[in-house]
Amino acid sequence: MNKERLLFLCTHNSAPSQMAEGLLRALAGERFEVQSAGTEKRRVHPLAIRVMAERGVDISRHTSKVYEGLMHNPWDYLITVCDAANEQCPFIPGAQKRLHWSFEDPSRSAKRTRRRVKPRG
Repeated sequence: MNKERLLFLCTHNSAPSQMAEGLLRALAGERFEVQSAGTEKRRVHPLAIRVMAERGVDISRHTSKVYEGLMHNPWDYLITVCDAANEQCPFIPGAQKRLHWSFEDPSRSAKRTRRRVKPRG
């Protein structure tokens, strides 16, 4: 049986795409070949690793990748998980179906939250 190939793409390949890759592998790894990548390379965010571990999914050995290194093989699905990646990569050669799931960039959310919270005292 040939597995369908999925590529999750976000800007930094540090949180949502890594989490999606880990979750799909954990839930249906026998049905899919799954990878994640970014338009830029960063480290996998420690909070993403921790949140997934709390759900029983280990992504601690994942590494950040840029999508250019994964374009040599065709993908059945390309799923962008942030608006910036969707805009920066309007076309990936070999992608049969393209989906976009708009998740807010967690690094931007954290910065806004920190600004709103004022210390007491």
